[in-house]
Amino acid sequence: MLAEIITIGDEILIGQVVDTNSAWIGNKLSEIGVRVQQITSISDQKEAIMQALRVASKRADIVLLTGGLGPTKDDITKKTLAEYFNVGFKQDAETLTRVTEFFKKFKAPLLPINKAQADVPENCTVLQNKNGTAPGMWFEQDKCIIVSMPGVPFEMKYLMEEEILPRIQQKANLPVIVHHTLLTAGIGESFLSERIAEVENNLPSHISLAYLPKLGQVRLRLTALGANKKSLEAEVQDYANEIKKLIGPYFITDADLPFEKVILDFMEARNLKLVLAESCTGGFLAHQFTQHAGCSSVFEGSAVAYSYDLKERMLGVNHQTLLKNGAVSAEVVEEMAQGAISKYHTDYAVSISGIAGPDGGMPEKPVGTVWIAVANKNKVISRRFEFGYKRKENIERSAANALLMLYKLLTEDYAS
Repeated sequence: MLAEIITIGDEILIGQVVDTNSAWIGNKLSEIGVRVQQITSISDQKEAIMQALRVASKRADIVLLTGGLGPTKDDITKKTLAEYFNVGFKQDAETLTRVTEFFKKFKAPLLPINKAQADVPENCTVLQNKNGTAPGMWFEQDKCIIVSMPGVPFEMKYLMEEEILPRIQQKANLPVIVHHTLLTAGIGESFLSERIAEVENNLPSHISLAYLPKLGQVRLRLTALGANKKSLEAEVQDYANEIKKLIGPYFITDADLPFEKVILDFMEARNLKLVLAESCTGGFLAHQFTQHAGCSSVFEGSAVAYSYDLKERMLGVNHQTLLKNGAVSAEVVEEMAQGAISKYHTDYAVSISGIAGPDGGMPEKPVGTVWIAVANKNKVISRRFEFGYKRKENIERSAANALLMLYKLLTEDYAS
């Protein structure tokens, strides 16, 4: 089954809002064996919506639209769908009850434009939205399914998981699809490709390999299509094992997890505590850890010490060390890491100090120079990096390399 996703909204086209909905929908469809062949973003214009529907319905089995279902005049998706199917409107009693109860709960008046949320095209099957006032709408015409959903992510996700995905699975004879992801770090995509070329070249036609790179890391995703889930999983696991042997030290895990979550799980299993001492990254590394529920079992916190004064007071860095070597130096990041462990009583620490840019560079320390240290209670390891001139990328690269250095220290300390 082929699917097409259409996102509606000028806010997406001008970059005011990032389209995270399509990525999430694509992932969920893939899990049930539906292949997304195209994602299209269009403006809040009737003709743009009409044209996108005409084209998509001819080349896809299911078309999923998000956006434009609010109560205000700029939300025209529902009216455009009625015109597209050449039908009038009906009032859905259950939606009207939900809308009424919604405003009653918040002690707000039920305005006519809110009440109109219950008016839907005559030919649709209403998908009740328990997370909002705009219902989803399911249409079928000429062997094509068209579904319209709100653009608000938590409303869309509820409708997809509770209403749309189950209906698709009931209607279609979908193949079994198996994904297996391996996380690698510390090796570039092209070098990784050379290492595993033997396996990749010998994959059967029903198994594909995708490279999913980000700064400092590459995920490898094996995808298999077939009829028997158990046999597919065994087959994919065999190929994954071959790849792991070829990757060697660059292999991190064969679970589809972010690198920092792998580290959190590793440390939690061993009852280890972590503290961070950040300067040029300004808490970015801490954010990567704290976005994961349960991180408090490992993560104690982060000292974001930008100035010399705070490096001394918060982390115990020696004043003379700073004067002699400057903040961006091996000596300072090592004292930052050791001071963090000493002051905050943890098992491990990571420290980062650098020149993120775009200015502040010197001949001996150009923009993009970053020192990173990782430490346990007995030793500290530091390393100098030279990135580029883009501030955001320098921050992200610093965090990525800090994760890799911490992971290496952990696995060396706890090598089985």
